[in-house]
Amino acid sequence: MAKVLILSDSHGLTDELDKIKARHDVDYRIHCGDSELDLDEPPMAGFYTVMGNCDFDTRYPEEQMLSINGLTFFIVHGHLHQVKANLMHVSYRAEELGAQIICFGHTHLAGAVQQGDQLLINPGSIRLPRMRKEKTYAIMEWESKASISVEFFTADGKVIDDLQYEAKL
Repeated sequence: MAKVLILSDSHGLTDELDKIKARHDVDYRIHCGDSELDLDEPPMAGFYTVMGNCDFDTRYPEEQMLSINGLTFFIVHGHLHQVKANLMHVSYRAEELGAQIICFGHTHLAGAVQQGDQLLINPGSIRLPRMRKEKTYAIMEWESKASISVEFFTADGKVIDDLQYEAKL
């Protein structure tokens, strides 16, 4: 079973990143931008990450692709794909690249939704959540495309039951 930690919009937090990394035994870690940390700072070690609109280290890529156990991930912050307006632009870009999983941030709104053969995941923010009081991140697990789960957690590691999501691609 593959397991991926997904977070975003940590906006300068370091101890929280280290605690979340230590808390979960995962195969991969994704940060969807706005870390506000340099790429080589220790809390960013082990993350596949992208540049957000509040990041200044130009070594971060704007987009990143990652293939894991039969699924292709498209990782962006979302500000360049107008995710605050709708998910159409980011969905089309992922389709162009052949990605089934889209990980993005920028809105600070935690949630997952399946649109056709794509699963879009926004882990929310571990610093400045919107529309919820909980600071959030997510973990995606799957054995096959027919059995994908996305579990959301508070920054303290508690499961958020009403955000859990199951998908089949």
